[in-house]
Amino acid sequence: MADNREEEREDGEEPQGAVGGEDVIDDPIMERGAVILRGYVIERINAEEPSRHVSSEYLGGRPNEQQEPQIKEVVEQLIRIADEINRNTELHHLINQVQDDCARNIFMTVARKIFAEGINWGRVVALFHLAYRLILKAMNSNHLENIRTIISWFLQAIRELLYSWLVQQGGWEGVIRGISRWRTITIVASVALVAAIVYYRKTR
Repeated sequence: MADNREEEREDGEEPQGAVGGEDVIDDPIMERGAVILRGYVIERINAEEPSRHVSSEYLGGRPNEQQEPQIKEVVEQLIRIADEINRNTELHHLINQVQDDCARNIFMTVARKIFAEGINWGRVVALFHLAYRLILKAMNSNHLENIRTIISWFLQAIRELLYSWLVQQGGWEGVIRGISRWRTITIVASVALVAAIVYYRKTR
């Protein structure tokens, strides 16, 4: 990444996934946000590359953190929304244009564009999907030290752009209760993410 590099590994230590140990976050919304993102990444990889095994520990998390029933339910709901977003081939192409070594300010600029016209669960999933694609690129290019950096950018976006809204929704579990029209919302999210990536490409 262009900034926010992780601590250097000790000489001779082999990379074993996201470095730096488990998350140390006191705020429940932020902590669960990191856990849910890792769950989202794991489920998407399981769907797209079934032969590839990725664990929470590999992504910098804790063993068994995905076993909590509410975490599972939130991840499942986000994946349902993302399935609609992922069918948008133009969107998929545009996301691939964001370089895996992009700087934090570029990630945050794209995140702000996603939510420029409001917040709903579809747009939230668009942010998850963007972070997922960058994490996957880091994995495929063997830049595993970048995984935690991308997660930290994702959490910064949550803190700066979504925190108050998530509190109003009752936390992450709000996606379970309030998404009866998720298909319509995902269409809006797709448009928002396309606009954000187009903006990124014009300002590179």
